[in-house]
Amino acid sequence: MQLLHRVLADVQLMLRRPPRLQYAALCYRVRTGHPLEILLITSRDTGRWVIPKGWPMKGKRAHEVAAREAFEEAGVKGSCERAPIGHYLYRKKLDSGLKVSCTVRVFAMKVAGLRGNFPEKGERKLVWFEYREAARR
Repeated sequence: MQLLHRVLADVQLMLRRPPRLQYAALCYRVRTGHPLEILLITSRDTGRWVIPKGWPMKGKRAHEVAAREAFEEAGVKGSCERAPIGHYLYRKKLDSGLKVSCTVRVFAMKVAGLRGNFPEKGERKLVWFEYREAARR
């Protein structure tokens, strides 16, 4: 019965319009004499390079969710802009194997530092890329 409820929930997500919404942080740093750098992390499932993102959280505004995800996934501390700088669409694969459409609103986040201890430490690679290289990945 529990499996049936999970499958039905996944089907409802698949059929839901508009696409599901997520919030992401485009974490960047500016160092004197260096080009703008973007922090990318690997996804836990495929290892592809991504920016930190997650689902809306009750009681939190969109930019707060983006900042929270950046901390949980990469240990990022910094200031997150309140207005999104853009968005992108993708198809998210659920645990059941079904795919749902997602819109991701992206918020710029100036990184002040990285914490050594954070919830998903050791689950992902974190690498700073020059912005042109980050865009290629």
